[in-house]
Amino acid sequence: MSTVTYSVPGIHCGHCVHTITTELKDLAGVKDVRATLDSKQVVVSYEAPATTEAIESLLAEINYPAAK
Repeated sequence: MSTVTYSVPGIHCGHCVHTITTELKDLAGVKDVRATLDSKQVVVSYEAPATTEAIESLLAEINYPAAK
């Protein structure tokens, strides 16, 4: 299993955290998601078939793109 941490500056409230967590957990292969309002970070633990590209794409699709 792999873990990746993203900076997501668009996190502004608890609803943002809930949306990100719910959407990412629905992605096949994602095992755990921890989104935090204070740090504006999202930590994702995943295995195949999930990829960092798929995670980043989904974050952008739901309007919470990861900072580069």
